[in-house]
Amino acid sequence: MFRIGDKIVYPMHGAGIIEAIEEKEILGEKQQYYIMKMPVGNMQVMIPMEKVSNLGIRQVVDMHALERVMEILRREEDDLGISWNRRYRRNMEKIRTGDIYQVAAVVRELMHREKEKGLSTGERKMLDNARQILLSELVLVKDIDEEQATHLLEQVVNS
Repeated sequence: MFRIGDKIVYPMHGAGIIEAIEEKEILGEKQQYYIMKMPVGNMQVMIPMEKVSNLGIRQVVDMHALERVMEILRREEDDLGISWNRRYRRNMEKIRTGDIYQVAAVVRELMHREKEKGLSTGERKMLDNARQILLSELVLVKDIDEEQATHLLEQVVNS
């Protein structure tokens, strides 16, 4: 169970802060929901409390884990020679895990590929999504704004 004020990550959506716990009636069924405010994109997400364990929701990482993320972002791209559809499926699986290290690897690979060869529309959309997920956690862990997090991410990947 999470509490109001907890910083959590919702896989495929990103990190946010639980602002409230509310009971809502949707399709005739009353359920309790976490109301999560996302710092990137300024969205609000309702998460059914009873499904939290199945959704892979976790606490945001600490500064030590964030240093490991930065190391991953600095590495060279892996698997340059695989086909785009295998690469797309593999990257989508990594993002779905909700694991910040996996998401960072996807961001790194797609940013490098974009710079060297360009991306297909699907991979461009995937990069935007993975980048937003990573940025949202950077914002909460480092207590910075989205613009600062974007600058940090680009600086680390391009170093």
